[in-house]
Amino acid sequence: MLRYGTFLAVAAISILFLTTTAYRTDIPLEELTCLPVPSLDQRFGFNMNDFHIVEDQIKPNQFLADLLLPHHVDYQTIADIAEAAKDVFDVRSLRAGKKYMVLSADATKQADYFIYEPNMLRYVVYDLRANEVRIVEREVERVLTSSTGTIESSLWQTMMSKNLDYELAAKMEDALAWSVDFYHIQKGDHFKAYYEELFVDGVRVGVGDLFAAYFHNSNNDYYAIKYKNDKYDGFYDLQGRPMKKVFLKSPVKYSRISSRFNPRRFHPVLKRVKAHLGTDYAAPYGTPIYAVANGVVTKASRTKGNGNYVKIRHDKIYETQYLHMRRSATGISPGVQVKQGQVIGYVGSTGLATGPHVCFRFWKNGRQVNHLRLNLPEPEPMESSELPQFNVIRDALKSILDNIELNASEQLPI
Repeated sequence: MLRYGTFLAVAAISILFLTTTAYRTDIPLEELTCLPVPSLDQRFGFNMNDFHIVEDQIKPNQFLADLLLPHHVDYQTIADIAEAAKDVFDVRSLRAGKKYMVLSADATKQADYFIYEPNMLRYVVYDLRANEVRIVEREVERVLTSSTGTIESSLWQTMMSKNLDYELAAKMEDALAWSVDFYHIQKGDHFKAYYEELFVDGVRVGVGDLFAAYFHNSNNDYYAIKYKNDKYDGFYDLQGRPMKKVFLKSPVKYSRISSRFNPRRFHPVLKRVKAHLGTDYAAPYGTPIYAVANGVVTKASRTKGNGNYVKIRHDKIYETQYLHMRRSATGISPGVQVKQGQVIGYVGSTGLATGPHVCFRFWKNGRQVNHLRLNLPEPEPMESSELPQFNVIRDALKSILDNIELNASEQLPI
C-alpha cells in the first residue's frame, strides 16, 4: 500500500506529465513511486526546513552573549531575553559541553530562536523575537525492567561492567544504605533490581523510579520495597520498617573511606601522632557533599586546619561537621535550615589535607564520636493500619525480585 504522502506526490507528477505534452507520458507507475519525496525535518516544535541552522556545543567560558553576538543579535536583545529567562531557565545555568542550536528565519541569518538542551528529557526555547522563554518536556516512554549482578569489587564497578546506568547504583545505595555497608561488600555478593528505564524517541536516556531492590551480603538477604501514597513515600523492609534512617551513613556518594576515626593516627601532614576524630571520605574534586540529616547550619567558615567547613546542629544531642571543602554550596550560611540529602558543599582539599576528601565529624552530647559505631535513633515506624495495604505491594514486588534469575538482565512483563 502506498503511503498517503507518496500518493499525493505521484498524483501531482502524473498531472504534470499529462498537461505538459513536450515530455514523456509513458513512464511506468513503479518508476514514479521511486522518485524522492521531500521529508519534513521536524525538531523542537519547528520545521527546520524553514530556517538557517547552526548547531554546536557550548565551550568553556562561553556565555549567552558569546553565543548570540556572532548571529547579529544586539546587546539589548540579549539583556532582554536574559531578564525574561530568570524565572524559567536562567541563562547562568547554561553549561559547557551542552548542545545548542541557533535558528535564523531569513537570509540575514539574524538569530530568531536559541535552543538549549540541558538533558535528553527537556529543552529550552529562547524566542528572541517575542522575548519569551519556555521549557519543553519531551515525551518519555517508561519501560519496566530488571537487572542483576554479582559483585566483583564494588557495586558501582559491577554496574559499569554490565553497562548499567550509574543512576541505578545511586538509587540502590539510597534504598539500602543503612542495611548494607557498601564500603565492605564482598566478592560474590549479588543484587537484583526492578525499576523503570526512560526512553525518548526510542533512545534510552536514563533510569526512572526504582520499585524494589534486593542485596545478598554476608549470608544475609536484604529487601527494599518502594511504597508511596498520600502519607508515605519511601523504601521499607519486608516488615514495613523504613529503610531510610534519621541520619545518612555517609555525606558523599561513590566515595571510599580513606581514613577512619582513630584517637592515635599518624597525621600525614604534621608527621606526628594526632587524634583523628572523624571519618575521611575520598572523592574527586567538586563531588557534592550532603547534609546527613535535617538541621540548622551553625557555622560556615574557614580555618587553617579545617579549611572551608560547615557545621550543622540536628537537635539537642547531635551535630555534624564537614571539613576541607572546596567551597560551601550557594546559600549555606549560619541560621539556614537544611534537609537530609541537601547539597551543602563540594569536596576539596583546603586546610591540612593531602588530597580531595571530606573529613566527616560527628558530635553526640558535645563529644566527638565514631558515627559508624553508633546506634542512632530510628525513624517513626509505619502505622499498623497501613500494613495490610503495604503487604499487598510488598508481596507483589518481592515475588518479582525472587523470580529474577541471577546474572540475567532482561525485561520483565508488567
